[in-house]
Amino acid sequence: MRRLACLAIALVMLPTAVSAQTPAPPPDDAPAWEFAVAASAYFSRGDEDFVQPSITADRGRLHLEGRYNYEALDTTSVWAGYNFGGGETVTWELTPMFGAVFGATDGIAPGYKATIGWRKLEFYSEGEYVVDTGGSSNSFLYNWSELTLAPVEWFRLGLITQRTRLYGTDRAIDRGALAGVSFRRIDLIGYVFDRDNEVAVILTAVVNF
Repeated sequence: MRRLACLAIALVMLPTAVSAQTPAPPPDDAPAWEFAVAASAYFSRGDEDFVQPSITADRGRLHLEGRYNYEALDTTSVWAGYNFGGGETVTWELTPMFGAVFGATDGIAPGYKATIGWRKLEFYSEGEYVVDTGGSSNSFLYNWSELTLAPVEWFRLGLITQRTRLYGTDRAIDRGALAGVSFRRIDLIGYVFDRDNEVAVILTAVVNF
């Protein structure tokens, strides 16, 4: 009887011991990674044409990003941020970020991305302040903002402003228009800027996966 009792206790305790040693599987509602790869081709009369690639990775609240030729030509930046969002009739998303900049320009940069949507209207803005470690006189504020209307789900058009120093002058504020189409996971967008009576064009392709 004593042996039978010991065997019964062992059988009862076995599942508990196994579950304590085996890691629990991840929950079904764990957030998945979302990636986006983008490339923007810049064309401007009298200035150097160039391509600006970037990649983003998001998982739940976490946001990671890498850019090249964004803050300045021949310059790389890497970013980490935290995603917020909410709303029903009026939706909003906010991602405060912090980045390191290195290459032709070296420094650190606090930044953000923000979106506000209402019906077919959407306002998007992203910006940063680059603190140039080579000298405070080279620090600068960058901003890109666009207001768009999407009459149908796959097409949008709107207005845009950009404050940058990528072009010929040290500082420039550009204003223009945009039009974009979406097909499955691909976005194609064209931007036209009028800078000092000279036209600058940006063609952007984004792949989401």
